[in-house]
Amino acid sequence: MAGESARAFEGLIAIVDDDVSVRQALERLLKSVGIVSESHGSGMDFLESPALHDADCLLLDLHLPGMSGTEVLGEIRVAASKIPVVLMTGRHEVDFGKKAMAAGASAFLRKPFGEEALFDALATATGKRVAP
Repeated sequence: MAGESARAFEGLIAIVDDDVSVRQALERLLKSVGIVSESHGSGMDFLESPALHDADCLLLDLHLPGMSGTEVLGEIRVAASKIPVVLMTGRHEVDFGKKAMAAGASAFLRKPFGEEALFDALATATGKRVAP
């Protein structure tokens, strides 16, 4: 995790996951520590939203209907967005961490993950302290 001296996170975290229960759980958890979030059920929905350029970090599921998380990540880079991305997966992926970083993710998470793992990944991606 980023050092204890890291600045506290202020900004918007976008969430892209096709599982509504995952999106809602992440929104509730982030809200509980004072972080504003916005969720999307598909990569295309996110890419067509202002969050593409307004969000300060993106939690992005790897396996989405339509566009995969890595395809969304590629489109983000084409759009010249500098948004840091935390790539997530619930499937067993061999070398997932290496693949996520090679695709341009700032950090990665394997589902299910706890709040400490989430906060650590967000801190790694943003350079800002996320948990109180």
